[in-house]
Amino acid sequence: MPETTEIVDFLVDAPLKIVVILVLAVVANRVARKGVKRALRTLQSGAVQERLGSLRAATPDALLATTEHSLRAEQRIEALASVLRSLTTFVIYAVAAFMILGEVGIELGPLIAGAGIIGVALGFGSQSLVKDFLSGVFILIEDQFGVGDIVNLDNETSGTVEAVSLRTTRLRAVDGTVWHVPNGEIRRVGNQSQHWSRALIDVEVAYETDLDHAQAVIAGVAHEIGAADSDVLDEPEVWGVEALGAHGVTIRLVVKTRPSQQYRVSRELRARLKAAFEREGIEIPFPQQTVWHKTATG
Repeated sequence: MPETTEIVDFLVDAPLKIVVILVLAVVANRVARKGVKRALRTLQSGAVQERLGSLRAATPDALLATTEHSLRAEQRIEALASVLRSLTTFVIYAVAAFMILGEVGIELGPLIAGAGIIGVALGFGSQSLVKDFLSGVFILIEDQFGVGDIVNLDNETSGTVEAVSLRTTRLRAVDGTVWHVPNGEIRRVGNQSQHWSRALIDVEVAYETDLDHAQAVIAGVAHEIGAADSDVLDEPEVWGVEALGAHGVTIRLVVKTRPSQQYRVSRELRARLKAAFEREGIEIPFPQQTVWHKTATG
């Protein structure tokens, strides 16, 4: 009868314990998935507020009032949450599976040892993947760049970001080339379109030009662009003489614009400056060379 009692206890206790383990696993999984997203929102909101706080004084209200940052933050949260929740679910159910195997009488020692050996082998074989994954997580959390940004990676690859995943970043260069860059290889990021951009224009005039008159003409054209173009955030500034070149004097003009709009604004400014210079008789210099010709006597 003792054997019968043990069999009955096994048939009653084991299924009950298995059910309890499964219920606890389901509850823990739901709680953990919600906690992951809540933690990401808390972390992201803190990072965004810190960035905005440091830039709020220098950034016009027109830009801060948009939902650009919140949309980007929501995209990053969803991307990270989907991966981290899947990983959390896998870990919880793996632990539950080991506990269930232990309840049915299977020795866990050899299984855990085998899993450890496999994990070490996979770890050595996938170091680059782990590096790419961790780098992708920090890129998304810190908002180093996002889809649509114009970036320069390590002064080697530049272009417009088309996609950001946890393993790679896809860029499209100006000539149409698509670059796939592993996140683990990205050491430095130059983002040319985050929060706001700046159109930097160096205008060269001849040495005989009245510089005050030239700067006034440049400022007038820039003011017209700033008043008519909604992508110009602040009043354009003429910083003055930037360089004394071999053929003329360089005057620098800067215009703060919305993200990624600096190139369009720069092209429009150059076209209008040329027309204004022609009207005002301001000479745009070109390479010149003085040649002395002497006739020998006798």
